[in-house]
Amino acid sequence: VGSAGVLSLAGVLSLAGVLAGDSGVQPAGIPPPLDLGHTVLPGKDALSRSRGQDCREVRKQNSSEWCRFVRSNPDCRLEGGFLDYLDGVFCVFPPRLLPLAVTLYALWLLYLFIILGVTAEKFFCPNLSAISTNLKLSHNVAVFSLTCPLHGVTFLAFGNGAPDVFSAVVAFSDPRTAGLAIGAVFGAGVFVTTVVAGSIALVKPFTAASRPFLRDVIFYMVAVFLTFMVLYFGRITLGEALGYLGLYVFYVFTVVLCTWLHRRQQQEGLAPPGSWEPEAPTDAEEQESSGTNSGDYGEEYRPLLPSQETSLHILTTALSPLDYRKWRRKPWYWRLFKVIRMPVELVLLLTVPVVDPDKEDLNWKRPLNCLHILTSPLLCILTLKSGTYGLYQIHGVFPVWGLVILVGFVLAFITYITTTNEEPPKYHCVFAFLGFLASAMWINAAATELVNILRTLGIIFQLSNTVLGLTLLAWGNSIGDTFSDLTMARQGYPRMAFSACFGGIIFNILVGVGLGCLLQMTSSQPVVKLEPDSLLVWILAGALGLSLVFSFVSVPAQCFQLGKAYGICLILYYLAFLCVALLTEFRVIHLSTI
Repeated sequence: VGSAGVLSLAGVLSLAGVLAGDSGVQPAGIPPPLDLGHTVLPGKDALSRSRGQDCREVRKQNSSEWCRFVRSNPDCRLEGGFLDYLDGVFCVFPPRLLPLAVTLYALWLLYLFIILGVTAEKFFCPNLSAISTNLKLSHNVAVFSLTCPLHGVTFLAFGNGAPDVFSAVVAFSDPRTAGLAIGAVFGAGVFVTTVVAGSIALVKPFTAASRPFLRDVIFYMVAVFLTFMVLYFGRITLGEALGYLGLYVFYVFTVVLCTWLHRRQQQEGLAPPGSWEPEAPTDAEEQESSGTNSGDYGEEYRPLLPSQETSLHILTTALSPLDYRKWRRKPWYWRLFKVIRMPVELVLLLTVPVVDPDKEDLNWKRPLNCLHILTSPLLCILTLKSGTYGLYQIHGVFPVWGLVILVGFVLAFITYITTTNEEPPKYHCVFAFLGFLASAMWINAAATELVNILRTLGIIFQLSNTVLGLTLLAWGNSIGDTFSDLTMARQGYPRMAFSACFGGIIFNILVGVGLGCLLQMTSSQPVVKLEPDSLLVWILAGALGLSLVFSFVSVPAQCFQLGKAYGICLILYYLAFLCVALLTEFRVIHLSTI
């Protein structure tokens, strides 16, 4: 995505509140959800002990009792989601096939990460960019992203950080999985600021952008310190949760102010251009490196005479997730990964409209967009609260999903007869908002399944949620960003990639923790407890803070000239941290009291 924009935090709050189901209205006829309280514990929580045994005790039972234990223990109930993974592994599969069940779950876990990445990259980010363009928001307030070459510090930061933030919000929604959120937010921070930043310095030594680096590291250290203090006092109040979001607003204001001051100095000739900013590729360079535009294949594929396509041809072409011209040019491993992604892309193409302001026709596909009027609202109502609202029957007679289909069919028919294939309608921008909402619902649904399957794996292997968050969840959410950053560095933009390591994840920790805890508060319970009962949480927080202090001191000491020695130190630091974390998890390192 080559554009950026601004999204108000109020919009983020309202959207996430809807996705989390915290509208405050419970439709008649739907039983209220299980009230698990508002105490969030990154470790084992007292709730399970008061209502039954910890679900991790299931492996200590006789194998013939696994199914009964899981189905009768309230702590083994998974909140949200479409699949009951615990019931599947302990009741559907016989005990002797447990390794097969774990293998299938691991493969499904990898595929969920693919769903998150594809949805955010190809559908969520482009629609956010289109919305910012239609709202005529500034594209000049930019920091450098991990997944998109350039993204706004608010609007498109939400797009790039959507998988991380949604995973954190879903994890915070259940006291038993809150440790996943703590582990993922801190674990991804350690991974990105050490492994990714160090790999960039190894791939291509460079001179870092001074002022943006110092600004981002200082803000990130403040965010980590605030989280450390919240964990120390064991609770987060409404004011503190709003303070997280307020700090991000202040960060946005600082970026805007710094950009404005630097440009004013350039206009007055007081500052050389690009002396402290990360370099950005030109439009021509972006098109050349991305390889996604039709122009990349030259004039040879363009028709000699203009012709009008039929609606059926437009529909079949738009629904094809495969570009045959690109397919012939790519290596075998790219083709294999593309085959794996194709089912996801096909379903997303059917349910999520994409508006592309960079295309002449704004990506207007009349038959497909009319189909989206039917499928996108249906998707939203069936994924909200795992389909609870969609399956609700009005007066016990007519289902909500049937009403959505009826209204969507009428609107799609009206749109089809009042538009043409060649020119998008004036209200085409509405499809960007519809695509934004539909892709957000996809991400929320995938994040819910991701959290549930990670908790299931933790119960099977008797691992804490914190260690699962700092390893599997953090790695999964960061792997796409890692490849994007390293590719950007190899293409000659290491300063841009390095800036992303510190600027791009500020959104994740401030909005992930602030919003995740804020959504668990009510008027009668304006406090969320965060009581870490594990040494691992403190090791994780301390490791992230120490890595930031190391970079804050060592980078200026090297006059911002970063080479292989700096990269090797960061990677060795992460390996040492990972060893200490795993030894702590398996109680090789432990303290009697903390």
